Amino acid sequence: MREKLLSASEFESGSGEFSISELAKEFDVTTRAIRFYEDEKLLMPGRVGRQRIYSARDRVRLKLILRGKRLGFSLSEVREIIDMYDLDSGEAGQLRYFLERISQRRKTLEQQRHDIELTLKELDLIESQCQGRLSSIK
Repeated sequence: MREKLLSASEFESGSGEFSISELAKEFDVTTRAIRFYEDEKLLMPGRVGRQRIYSARDRVRLKLILRGKRLGFSLSEVREIIDMYDLDSGEAGQLRYFLERISQRRKTLEQQRHDIELTLKELDLIESQCQGRLSSIK
């Protein structure tokens, strides 16, 4: 399923308020994780007394944080991508930056895949040699 990085209307929407429990349940994360993202200044809920009230904007930010994490981006990279939306370059700048990060991540993963394939071939060779040696000992 393909999703936009950000929908301007979704990101800027002021409608909808969510408790930390609702967001935790919706995104299958712990409330502790959400509080961590708040401590990292990635989420900025309002408060009513001691209760956190998350906006639709916070919800979208959490969605982007989790997507970035799933794709292997660091929190600082996720922060840069999200924060770019608020700069003069806006969504276009954000998308260009995100495309650069995607390209870099893809190259890293392709190199890791290549390294894994080489390691597996070497393991196959060593396994075969061990089995051959074991057969000659019996």
